[in-house]
Amino acid sequence: MPKRIIAKVQRLVTGNSAIKVLLAGFAAGIVGMSLFGTSMIYTGTEQFCANNCHEMANNNTREFRDTIHDKNRTGVRATCADCHVPHAPVPLYIAKMGALNDLWSHHVTHSVDTPEKFDAQRPMMATRVWTYMKGNDSRECRFCHDESKMDPDKQSEMAKARHIKAKKEKMTCIDCHYGIAHKVPEGPGPQEIEVDKAFISRSSIF
Repeated sequence: MPKRIIAKVQRLVTGNSAIKVLLAGFAAGIVGMSLFGTSMIYTGTEQFCANNCHEMANNNTREFRDTIHDKNRTGVRATCADCHVPHAPVPLYIAKMGALNDLWSHHVTHSVDTPEKFDAQRPMMATRVWTYMKGNDSRECRFCHDESKMDPDKQSEMAKARHIKAKKEKMTCIDCHYGIAHKVPEGPGPQEIEVDKAFISRSSIF
């Protein structure tokens, strides 16, 4: 019985060009989705983000070393993607599309390929990231830092008071917790930035 079924399927496939096209399309789809998924995973790794281009390796990666997100008493590290890449599917795809613009505006044009050029662009890049994070209520911070799991008894009196104040004033994580892994540029900080959340639609790799 199985041999007859196999023979019928073979005759159907070899004698019908439409089915061949469908099978070829199906196979191409599987290959395409596999490549897409692999690229999404690889471009979110620390190896890719921190070392694949000299703009990052010579600037952000060096700044990140030995910060609290790199080395700490618990050994829990936050890498580039943890802070700068959304974890939910749709925001992730939008961010990856936005990164194509960063690839052109920074990598291809060599606008930040030296520490001097990077520092000149730092206020603009920091403001973009802070604005984005304020617009999504510090979503990437909250992926690791779950407020409901925080133990107030293990916080200092100052930390508890500031968290209570932040809640009352509807502040978000990045308003206070910035400059953790990168140098803080001259100029206004996150608290001075006004954000219309309806218009925040993309991420930045910088």
